[in-house]
Amino acid sequence: MKCYPNSPLLYERGFSIIINDIVTPLENSICYFFDYDKRSQSVNMEFPHFHIFYEMMILLSPKAYHFVEGKRYDMIANDLILLPPSILHQSVYLEGPPSDRIIIGFMLPKQGAQSSGFSEILSIFNTQHPIYRFHKEEQNQLFQKLNDIVEISQTVQSPSVRNLMIHCKFTEFLFLLYSMREHNHYAPSIENGIKDKMYTITNYIHTHYNEDISLASLADTFYISPYYLSHRFKEVTGYTVVQYIQLTRIKNAQYLLLNSDLKITQISEDTGFSSFSQFNRVFRKFCGMSPSDYKINTHNQMSYGVTLPIDCR
Repeated sequence: MKCYPNSPLLYERGFSIIINDIVTPLENSICYFFDYDKRSQSVNMEFPHFHIFYEMMILLSPKAYHFVEGKRYDMIANDLILLPPSILHQSVYLEGPPSDRIIIGFMLPKQGAQSSGFSEILSIFNTQHPIYRFHKEEQNQLFQKLNDIVEISQTVQSPSVRNLMIHCKFTEFLFLLYSMREHNHYAPSIENGIKDKMYTITNYIHTHYNEDISLASLADTFYISPYYLSHRFKEVTGYTVVQYIQLTRIKNAQYLLLNSDLKITQISEDTGFSSFSQFNRVFRKFCGMSPSDYKINTHNQMSYGVTLPIDCR
């Protein structure tokens, strides 16, 4: 592996490190997935998704966007984005050559992750802005830990020793990132123009989906006409306002179905549907099955998607 141009990170397309299985993790086990690869505009997801694990992306190519809870964040080379479990997010890669990036997904034993030390370190995944941007000297210190993990994966022969060493080194990486958090130089872009206005509205939907929101109420909240909002929202996002609200509610319902003990009727109420019959109808429309069937058939999947009917794309 070689250092990536303009980055201290070692990189080779197609390289990966896997410790246990994040899809169906072993009880009380550590799970890691390091993926060194590329993504192009052709594989951009149509709608945000979520995972059951912690995820981190390091962008190596010059520029990309990432949507978190409907809010757009601009990324440049060597930026990190940190995503906790269950949060809706979506990468958007630009036209042109594929974008190189490193994805790190991990899960820790519940008892360990909830200990006071780890809980404090993992707070870096729950800050106001999910992007971390550092100067060159800070990048060198931080990314050297990841380069050490690559070296460990290629030189340590014993699988059990190798896995433990990678876990320890990644813990060092998290601790260093935690200690550097006050040196984060990322500043969100100032909203300007109609696209940013629409992204502000998508973020509002993601944070108020369980309330009684509609095209009319959103137009009142943001002081624009319903017609103008409807036209521009579809132009920017590809969805009508109603479709976007419903998809956001369904995504959150999916997570609760698979990660809570709530009754389905309670989930329907908690995700903003006016009645269980409406919830069941909309869920079937987007997922092709009932909520109860989804809970049985999809439990413990790594990433939860919605199959969109042709007329809803």
